[in-house]
Amino acid sequence: MTKGSCHCGAVTFEAEGAPEKALECNCSHCQRKGFLLWFVPRAQFHLTSGADALQEYLFHKHRIRHQFCKTCGVQGFAYGNMPDGSEMVAINVRACPDDVDIATLPRVAVDGRSF
Repeated sequence: MTKGSCHCGAVTFEAEGAPEKALECNCSHCQRKGFLLWFVPRAQFHLTSGADALQEYLFHKHRIRHQFCKTCGVQGFAYGNMPDGSEMVAINVRACPDDVDIATLPRVAVDGRSF
């Protein structure tokens, strides 16, 4: 189980498993925020606290529902769908300090600007 949270601790979550790599997207949103992403099926993600502390951000085609803490602004994850329609969660591994050493994760470049 991998645990994560926002900076102030109002929002906490868990995901089954652990990331083996981090996707580094070059879209305008991910690049500006420095996201490193790990995609998990929605059923393997559990928001453990802070649903009422979350604010949603949508941009471009409004397909990904980015969630961020209204208090500290950290975006730990986003809800969306894979190309086959299955529900997924994109977890920002930078918001998983308890369990993940991001320096050891291989990074895979994703050309999000082309989506």
